[in-house]
Amino acid sequence: MNTELLEALNVLEKEKSISKDTLLEAIEQSLIQACKNHFGKADNIKVNIDPQTCEFGVFAEKTVVEEVLDPVLEISLEDAKKMNSQYDLGDTVNVEIKSKEFGRIATQNAKNVILQKIREEERKVIFNQYYGKEKDVVTGIVQRSLGKNYSINLGKADAILSENEQVKTEVFQPTERIKVYIVEVKDTPKGPKIMVSRTHPELVKRLFEAEVTEVKDGTVEIKSIAREAGSRTKIAVWSNDPDVDPVGACVGMNGARVNAIVEELRGEKIDIINWSDNPALLIENALSPAKVISVLADPDAKTAKVIVPDYQLSLAIGKEGQNARLAARLTGFKIDIKSESQASELGDYELYEEAYEEYPEDKNYAESADEYESEAESEVFDSEEE
Repeated sequence: MNTELLEALNVLEKEKSISKDTLLEAIEQSLIQACKNHFGKADNIKVNIDPQTCEFGVFAEKTVVEEVLDPVLEISLEDAKKMNSQYDLGDTVNVEIKSKEFGRIATQNAKNVILQKIREEERKVIFNQYYGKEKDVVTGIVQRSLGKNYSINLGKADAILSENEQVKTEVFQPTERIKVYIVEVKDTPKGPKIMVSRTHPELVKRLFEAEVTEVKDGTVEIKSIAREAGSRTKIAVWSNDPDVDPVGACVGMNGARVNAIVEELRGEKIDIINWSDNPALLIENALSPAKVISVLADPDAKTAKVIVPDYQLSLAIGKEGQNARLAARLTGFKIDIKSESQASELGDYELYEEAYEEYPEDKNYAESADEYESEAESEVFDSEEE
């Protein structure tokens, strides 16, 4: 038994997750390459390796001839009979080749073949490992800054946190542990290239899946997310179980669950609202914490007209329009917000009342708002606005 080789293969298999069969195949190829370098050809070379004991033998298949013209491919009848008296002309003889006889260059080339195969398999293993985690959140350790980018160690590979994927208010120090969202994994000759993000909306979703059991098991669904990284995020949630409050499940006891996520996002505010298939109700929820008097929504045009109390207008719009902007992204509607006094002055308020009378079952929802037109100055927020 080749104990040393067996132990070496077991260590490589354990530490680098490279199968023993792959390593034995690499050894076989290296021995064939060594023979080619030593003899100039290797077409007739056969390598036998016992996977259990790692004992190996290298043989050259030679044809028995009367006169040897090519010693690499042929053997004389006299020499063949020394090995076995039953050999005759035209027979094929397996002649053992001693690997110790290989020259230094042939040996070095064989070594390089094995090392190259190990590196290729190691890259393949790492790529497959992290490719399977694409679109998921992992914990990494900040290694160093690369200009405006960061190198993040994910365990067996390093990832790049580019400037575009960083929250502007965040500054990291070496050895700091952070959670990142794997955006893309590419296979390159130098190994897998992993791009990660701290700004992606899916980062918030994955954090909720990790923190909230009901989200992870599918009882509570996150229907939509709108995020301005580092500042505020709005998420709309829905429960598949009438006995489970989706907002309460995400908030947790005394806010424990959402606070853990806010802490990971370094103070980013998170608004959790109830999802509704009714566009008007969804828009009303999305504009929280502002109170809404009425909503006139047009599902086909993806537009909505909203009236809020005068004292709630600033709150509905938010600082620099953030609240309304996020509500528009969350719902996918272009939202036009007016105060109650603005709507009354222009006589638009009556149009809302007419819509309520037409749809008494849901006074906040109008199937069509085509007749509603505003000439007043108002705040309009587009769901496609970046």
